[in-house]
Amino acid sequence: MSHNNAKASASGDAAPLQAWRLADAAATAALGAELAALLPGNAILLLFGDLGAGKTCLVQGLALALGIDEPITSPSFALAQHYGGQKPDGSATALVHIDLYRLEDSASADELFAQEEEEAQALGALLAVEWPQRLTSPPAGSWHLEISLLDPGDPDAGRQAKLTPPSEP
Repeated sequence: MSHNNAKASASGDAAPLQAWRLADAAATAALGAELAALLPGNAILLLFGDLGAGKTCLVQGLALALGIDEPITSPSFALAQHYGGQKPDGSATALVHIDLYRLEDSASADELFAQEEEEAQALGALLAVEWPQRLTSPPAGSWHLEISLLDPGDPDAGRQAKLTPPSEP
C-alpha cells in the first residue's frame, strides 16, 4: 500500500488529505485499519465508490482495528449493522455500518441516517456509510473516502483511495 499526503486547496474547499494505491483486498482492509487509528472514535466516514470497489472490505479493516471479532458483511439487506469490540488496552469500541444502496428515495435514506447517527453518537461509535450519495446532502463534519478501481475492466488491477477531511465551517 502506498500513500501520499496532499494539502488543502487555496480556495478553501477541502482537498484530499491523503491518497493511496491499493494492490488488493488485503491492502484495502489494511487501509481500513489505518483509518481506524486516524479518525476520531465518533467520526462519520462516508464511503464513495462503485459496486465492487472495496467499501465493505475497508469496513472489515476498520472493524479488525477496533477489536471487533464478528464477521463484517455488507448491510445491503439489513441496511444497518451495529458492532462492539475491545482494543488490546481493554477500551471498548463500537462501529455502526450502514448501506444506503437500496434506498433510492433520499427522504428514506435521510431518515435511516438520522436514526443511525443518533445511535452511533450514543455509543461513541465510528459511523461508516456506504452509498452516502443517496442522502439529500452530506452530513456536516463527515470524512469522505472515495475508492475507485484503477481499471474498471480489471478488478485485480488494484484500487485508488482518497480521503478528504471534514470541511471547515
